[in-house]
Amino acid sequence: MDTTNSSKVFLDRYLTPIAVIVAAVIIAFAFIYGRGMGGAAPAPAGTATAPAVDIAKVTTKGEPFIGEANAPVTMALFYDYQCPFCKQFEQTVSPQLVANYVKTGKLKIVFKDFQFLGNDSLDAAVFGRALWESQPDKFYDWYVAMFNAQDDEGDKGFGKMSTIDTLAKTIPGLDVAKVDALVKSKGNEYIQLIDASRAEGAAMGINGTPSIVVGKKLFTGMSPEQFYAGISAEVTAELK
Repeated sequence: MDTTNSSKVFLDRYLTPIAVIVAAVIIAFAFIYGRGMGGAAPAPAGTATAPAVDIAKVTTKGEPFIGEANAPVTMALFYDYQCPFCKQFEQTVSPQLVANYVKTGKLKIVFKDFQFLGNDSLDAAVFGRALWESQPDKFYDWYVAMFNAQDDEGDKGFGKMSTIDTLAKTIPGLDVAKVDALVKSKGNEYIQLIDASRAEGAAMGINGTPSIVVGKKLFTGMSPEQFYAGISAEVTAELK
């Protein structure tokens, strides 16, 4: 009996298909694991510098922002209202940025829609656009409240327009009826702006949230400590 030939037949018939299956399982697991972290496509850790990433080329006119309009440094924050990492950023990094740079007149933070986690994200973004147009001084209070109230990712609970209205009514001075009227009359216009903001981010290589552009650097896929350290260093460099 030709044992060499028999071994070759065995390898071709059995082990090769098994190897293909195992490889497919490994790839599928890696894909699912990567997608499972907050529902966003995994973004490269750290910072990246590329010609396409330049705050001077980011559309900021008409976008919601906090800080002085003519602050020396501008930061663009691409976010999704249902992204758990955006919530973490808002609760841990933003307060430090606001205290150290926004309130001191050094930094303006521009909020850029990158809504991709479902219809509730889009509803929230439309409401936010209407609120910015009607009562810009109430936008950030509402924005913070939205992330504090965030629950499960996706269209699973909080985030429908009715629950957004209920939350908005808890913010002193916010005229919910006025905002709702704008949502109804200009909703399609707001959706076009939201889509344009996301497309702009995607063109710069953004594929997850939160993603931040300061100067010519993109910060994404980082821990809160890394986010703050990187952004702070870039803001300081821009101020020189």
